[in-house]
Amino acid sequence: MRTVGIIALLLLQLACRQVWAQAKPAPEPTIDAYIHHGWDTLSRSMSECQSLIDPKVTAPPLLYLPFGAATPIELLRLRTQCKIQIAHLPHRIQHLGDVKESEIAKPGLLYLPNRYVVPGGRFNEMFGWDSYFIILGLLRDGRVDLARGMVENFFYEIENYGAVLNANRTYFLTRSQPPFLSSMIRAVYDAEIARDPSPANRARQQKWIAHAYPYARRDHDFWLSSMHRAGQTGLARYLDIGEGPVPDIADHSNYYIDVIDWLAAHPDVHTNYLVRAAQNPSPAEWAVLAKTSCDPSHSVVCRLAWSHGYRLSRDFYKGDRAVRESGFDISFRFGPFSGSTHHYAAVGLNSLLYKYERDLADFATMLHQTSQVPQWKQQAEARQRAVNKYLWNADKGMFFDYDFTTSEQSTYVYATIFYPLWAGLATTEQARAVDEHLSLLDKPGGLACSKYASGLQWDLPFGWAPLNWMAVDGLQKTGYLNDARKVSEQFTHTIRTSFEKEGTIHEKYNVETGSSNVEIIAGYQNVLGFGWTNAVYVEMEHLLHSTAQTPGKRQP
Repeated sequence: MRTVGIIALLLLQLACRQVWAQAKPAPEPTIDAYIHHGWDTLSRSMSECQSLIDPKVTAPPLLYLPFGAATPIELLRLRTQCKIQIAHLPHRIQHLGDVKESEIAKPGLLYLPNRYVVPGGRFNEMFGWDSYFIILGLLRDGRVDLARGMVENFFYEIENYGAVLNANRTYFLTRSQPPFLSSMIRAVYDAEIARDPSPANRARQQKWIAHAYPYARRDHDFWLSSMHRAGQTGLARYLDIGEGPVPDIADHSNYYIDVIDWLAAHPDVHTNYLVRAAQNPSPAEWAVLAKTSCDPSHSVVCRLAWSHGYRLSRDFYKGDRAVRESGFDISFRFGPFSGSTHHYAAVGLNSLLYKYERDLADFATMLHQTSQVPQWKQQAEARQRAVNKYLWNADKGMFFDYDFTTSEQSTYVYATIFYPLWAGLATTEQARAVDEHLSLLDKPGGLACSKYASGLQWDLPFGWAPLNWMAVDGLQKTGYLNDARKVSEQFTHTIRTSFEKEGTIHEKYNVETGSSNVEIIAGYQNVLGFGWTNAVYVEMEHLLHSTAQTPGKRQP
């Protein structure tokens, strides 16, 4: 009987353990698992309802196809399943600006043929420069096909929407984003070869480069057009061809009022950003303001953007649009709230174009188009000379943006000083000097955007994944591995410790406190997700692991 009792007790214990095991919550995912599964969470397709939602505007979902394009069968069911409209653009687009903002009454998503990864949070579309960093993360995780599809989506944008867009929404048909397309092409090509180095696959990938090359050329030409010309410097600037407030700010329409309030409270800061105006102007006064400020018939946000007897000037709105093409919205780098962005030849942009020109030379070489190689090399060399003339400051040992309207070099220390190192533009002496100034931006939680605490998200004390990675990769490429590892250790520690507390990854971080606690004076707060942070974390971890036994920093 005692044996029976013992057996019964053991069976009861076993049953209890099974019940306890079933009731026990699943372990929290590791950060690596979160990122790995995050690519699927953040991926979108035109055949899925969630892809069509736009948190940034209040309009109902609307999907636009290129002018004259046939409606894919898989989209037809969306009309009932997702309760959306499907429309076509009013006419064919060959260049940005061929379709005016006024010709599209209702904002909507622009069709793309392939699945893509979105940043996360309020950003539910495929963004231009975000995608470069996202693609690095996808390739590191072996998601080559998804990465390649995103690059081919950009070819589709160039072919059907006139340029690589800020993102695939109709209200972005006025601007692009930092030119990383050649770098995306190269990254995917290298990953494809690494996956299968056979002669047959090399031939297939060379054929893909032949397909990609004309699109890369068109994208590069876009940045050399007159709209992006920085005066007579031979350098490029950012510019959005639209007018007035940006439509994608509808969910934060108080932003422009916040700008006016700040400028009114700081009369000692001299700008041309304010225009005296009544809160409720007469039709005649509005007719004048449509030329000096913005047109209320075009934008409800324009009509509401009044405070303390002021409205914002037309030139401010041009700068505000331009900074959004730069991706750095917003800081005080190009004047308060970057309202003069379009007046500057930017260090980052011209570094990217230098690398673009070197990439195009390499693509032409791969394709045996030897007659085109010299022109790309000559363009790169001319850009390098112009950068050294206008953007390099030998006395300060750093690169600075240049205001071509006043012929003055900026004094604003910004993390784009590392872009010339990443692009291969900086000389050995310039790279050494920039590395020696790392301490200006180096913080306990990673690299800060700038050394100026403006209260805006692209300034101190905030650190962002793309700027941290461009610095790390630039330092590594120029031989300063110890410093590259140092920044990587700091920034990944910030991301990891925040994840352990909150179970998510953020768009940006406070690198002074090493946390996700972000409080800014204007615009939106922090965002969860987050595509490029996920990718940069993976890339930095790979760098740290792969160089753990590598001798470090190049000595002066």
